[in-house]
Amino acid sequence: MIFKKREFNRLLRILKRGILNIAVGLFVSLFISPIAWAGELFTQFPEPVQADEKYVFYSHGFIVEGVNETPRHPRFGVYDFPAIKQALAASDFNLIAYHRKVGTVPLEFAQKLASDVKELSAQGVPLKNITLMGFSRGGMITILASDLLAAPDINVVLLASCGNWINSRPKLELAGNVLSVYETSDRFGSCRELVDQSENISSFTEIAISTGKEHGAFFKPRDEWVVPVISWINSRP
Repeated sequence: MIFKKREFNRLLRILKRGILNIAVGLFVSLFISPIAWAGELFTQFPEPVQADEKYVFYSHGFIVEGVNETPRHPRFGVYDFPAIKQALAASDFNLIAYHRKVGTVPLEFAQKLASDVKELSAQGVPLKNITLMGFSRGGMITILASDLLAAPDINVVLLASCGNWINSRPKLELAGNVLSVYETSDRFGSCRELVDQSENISSFTEIAISTGKEHGAFFKPRDEWVVPVISWINSRP
């Protein structure tokens, strides 16, 4: 049985208003253990914010910028943005996945993400319960947002995000707990060099996957990257 956490809380409040509090205890004892929590999917900033829940920002790759959520790359195939959102949102955190416009300036969007993180924090969400995640161009935006925030408690997930563009930005720094996932057949590789030049890294984990799909490994919600990413986010205290 899968419940949205907010739906369950609303139902529990209704039950608590009833006369038979014993029924509440019976309901909890019978049903709470098999329940699997499912987060919510947001395409805009969430309202209202739940201070006791986790929030993850997913920033898609460059090819998805525009109106088409399933564009096709001539080499890597279809980028299935809807399927990726559904796969990530099936976990017990809330997913915020904006669809960026054509011509989005990375730094400007990074500033928006940093502002959104600050707003979540202002509404009571601890930084340790916030994750910035991005793939390719979305990973660049995630790195820039992390640099702007310089927050050692936040979580950062980078999917095939570290490439030659970083070499032209020697002052760029990551901050927080960082997970990097890259594909061994892809030209985007390890983020170790960027981590080594960053002072506010709280922890660093890196995973190499080998699907043979090059950059397209992250165009679909493949278990090779989705499973360890979700596991890592859920394991954050």
